[in-house]
Amino acid sequence: MPKERRKGRTQKERARLRSALENPVPPGGIGPRVVEIPGVLMAVDPSDFGCSRLAMELADEWVEYVAATAITMHARVYYLAITRFCRFVDKELGPAAEAVSLSDRNLCDLLLKWELALPETYAETSTYPGMLAGVVRVLIIRRDDHRDRPVDSDLARLARGPALLGSGEKQERDEFKRQEKRALVRAAWKSVHATRTRLEEGWGLAAQGRHPEQGSWTSIPDLLWGLTHEQIALTDIHQLVPSPREWPPDLQEFAAGPGRVFVAQVARVQLARNLFARLYPNTFDLHAFRILLMDATGYTSEEVTGFGETGVEFLPKGVRLTLLKNRAKRRRHRAFHDRPAPKEPAPEEDADGQLTVDWPRREASEVVRQLMDMTARVRAKAPNVTHTLFVTATVQSNFTVVFDEWKPVAHSSFRHWLAAVGVEIEGDPHIGRMRKSVKVEKAIVTEGRISATADDHAEETFARHYAQGTTLRIMSGRTIATAQQHWFDKALERVDGPTVISDAAGDVDQDLLEDSGLSAQEAEDIIAGQLDMGVSHCKNPYQSPYSRPGELCAVAPLRCLECRNAWILPTNLPQLLLFKAHLERLRTVLTPPAFERLWGQSWVNLRAVLKDRTPEELDQARKHIDAGQAVLDLPLAANTEFDA
Repeated sequence: MPKERRKGRTQKERARLRSALENPVPPGGIGPRVVEIPGVLMAVDPSDFGCSRLAMELADEWVEYVAATAITMHARVYYLAITRFCRFVDKELGPAAEAVSLSDRNLCDLLLKWELALPETYAETSTYPGMLAGVVRVLIIRRDDHRDRPVDSDLARLARGPALLGSGEKQERDEFKRQEKRALVRAAWKSVHATRTRLEEGWGLAAQGRHPEQGSWTSIPDLLWGLTHEQIALTDIHQLVPSPREWPPDLQEFAAGPGRVFVAQVARVQLARNLFARLYPNTFDLHAFRILLMDATGYTSEEVTGFGETGVEFLPKGVRLTLLKNRAKRRRHRAFHDRPAPKEPAPEEDADGQLTVDWPRREASEVVRQLMDMTARVRAKAPNVTHTLFVTATVQSNFTVVFDEWKPVAHSSFRHWLAAVGVEIEGDPHIGRMRKSVKVEKAIVTEGRISATADDHAEETFARHYAQGTTLRIMSGRTIATAQQHWFDKALERVDGPTVISDAAGDVDQDLLEDSGLSAQEAEDIIAGQLDMGVSHCKNPYQSPYSRPGELCAVAPLRCLECRNAWILPTNLPQLLLFKAHLERLRTVLTPPAFERLWGQSWVNLRAVLKDRTPEELDQARKHIDAGQAVLDLPLAANTEFDA
């Protein structure tokens, strides 16, 4: 999406927008339409456009739609669509844009032209052209649903009709690498420990202080004491604390924060925020708990941050949580059991060689206990927030503190948390990748059974969104390659043929056979002629690949030249020549396809064996045959072949 040129608003402008938000303009009135999402104020001021009437009508629908649906970041898409469409109308109509409204019949052609021009400013597969065109149509349809808000009939029919632009191709996010995920979990536990230590130190300092009027307005313990006992307000820090240039070094360092430069102009606000950060968890702190809960449960960010104290039931060996997924409108009650703790936690070695122990790494019950304990004071200050344990204390720039549910904003997003804890992530730093990482682990544990992996959504959802990860693709490729290699090896076992002893000088002795891989008993039986099968010897005729184990081979000697158990010695050469004559006769009576199917492998292996013999050896073998000293015994069935 092209970046909008954002102008920094002055304090006066922000105050004006805040006032417009608190005192909204009625539909059809004059003034900016303001919408607030976590940390961001967005305003559409009709006076900024030549088509002010059109901008006013769309902005009114936008404000009401955001209030009715409670959408957050998606509200920005509506804001972009309104501003870009209105700028397009101004450019196309010039001064005549002042009279344009949603009841104007000429607006239908302008909307069509704008929609068709949207893809020109985006990448070919971008989802934004279709999204921007769609949200403008939503606002038009919403206005048309009100009887007292006129909309041109052709324009309404176009808005309700089929979309002109496709939805584009959404790039699925990949899961975190194993090293990245391990680093995330380890950093999250370190962050939790650091937050607990910071809060304990803060409340410990507060116990040592006294009222600043009796002590000092530049004493950190006294300021903390006043805030914890509600004897001072944040406005007192703004009004009664001396000038920042008069602060002692320790207070200046405290207000600036670790590793930051002290700036007197914003020192009081920073002091107030750092004081509250010593007493209550802030937005940054809760990123760690979200990571740990997603890792321990495998559920979405929306679900692990969406259960309150009433949705927690501790079990003797775990915890049961009530998880709500707003998008799917589903409520689940899931029990997460603790793993049996080892007698001594296994230490893990960091990259720098230091040993750290992060047990229990994946116990949901422990994470929930620590989260409830850490946010207990904030929840006591915000009794109206009961639907979530993720609550924070936020100090605003006007020296007011807000105890409310956790709302990560732009300057405290997951990306900024990663940078703060020093974890480097390749690709998009999106928290949704943590869930995909857990899904991959579950797929590995369940050996790829989709029904077990997709236990909290449809199998189609798993195939569409989770099975496309790099790890699962590699696993699938390895599985396919392993299966192919398995059957390839099986095939080779049937056709790799016999073991040939052809390079021996003189007679073959038992030691040579043992050196070639036979046992002493097998070598002795072959030398004695007890394993002679006709055209070869067999090291174990009761373990034939062509018969059941334990049964005598039923295909010898016809298939010996295709069997891995066969051992051919120089003394077998006369029988091999006789077998060759037999196959040559069969080649004259069988069609080539039939001969290849029945005897092709034997013929290839036989020719390879005879090719390694010297002419002298072949001549000597033929003399044995002519003298009647060599006979080939074949079953009767070998003399009858049916060309089927």
